[in-house]
Amino acid sequence: MTVPEIMSQLEAMGSESIKKILVKHGIKEPFFGVKVADLKPIQKKVKKDYELAKGLFATGNADAMYLAGLIADDNAMTQNDLNTWVKHATSNNISEYTVPWVAAEGNHGWELANNWINDTHEHVAAAGWSTLSNLVALKPDSELDIPALKSLMKRVEETIRSSQNRVRYTMNGFLISAGAYVPALTEDAIATAQRIGEVEVDMNGTACKVPVVKDYIQKIADRGSIGKKKKTVKC
Repeated sequence: MTVPEIMSQLEAMGSESIKKILVKHGIKEPFFGVKVADLKPIQKKVKKDYELAKGLFATGNADAMYLAGLIADDNAMTQNDLNTWVKHATSNNISEYTVPWVAAEGNHGWELANNWINDTHEHVAAAGWSTLSNLVALKPDSELDIPALKSLMKRVEETIRSSQNRVRYTMNGFLISAGAYVPALTEDAIATAQRIGEVEVDMNGTACKVPVVKDYIQKIADRGSIGKKKKTVKC
């Protein structure tokens, strides 16, 4: 399949009603309003294609960019590729899901995440914290730098209130992931969140809520799933 062929399919599957919903969730034009479920048949057909993924992402269309993340050959992605992607990932679903997924499942996630969280652009810093969340969900604990993760949790505690809106949201998500997927960090994550208190994030009038770290981790603990890693973070 080619980029023009896929773009034609995406345009045909677009929905104005879906667009109206997605705009409220921080998805920016241009995009057609395609449901993720409708992208799955294309993903299944293509599987992985490095060049096609880059071509789709380069269109700047949020639907195509999301699909690009689903079909990306993560291990083939270079640091330059990923830095280009994160620079242009201005829609929330691309900066907080697509790019972090590909970065975390590839070879440069840890290094790039630690760079991105220092960026002054909100969407880039948010991508960095989301990448860290995905890394702890994927990597065996033996491959994680636990002291560094504890330092990052301390950084969240010290800076979350002064951070930008979506950065606060993804910092909160990082605490949840650290506590849920790394047993050695569970108590620290809960204690850190309790010292922080309520995290306020402008959800742009949607019904979405900021997850409460302690409650979210407790639900995972009740299922007996603390420390249970994911095979993939893409969905």
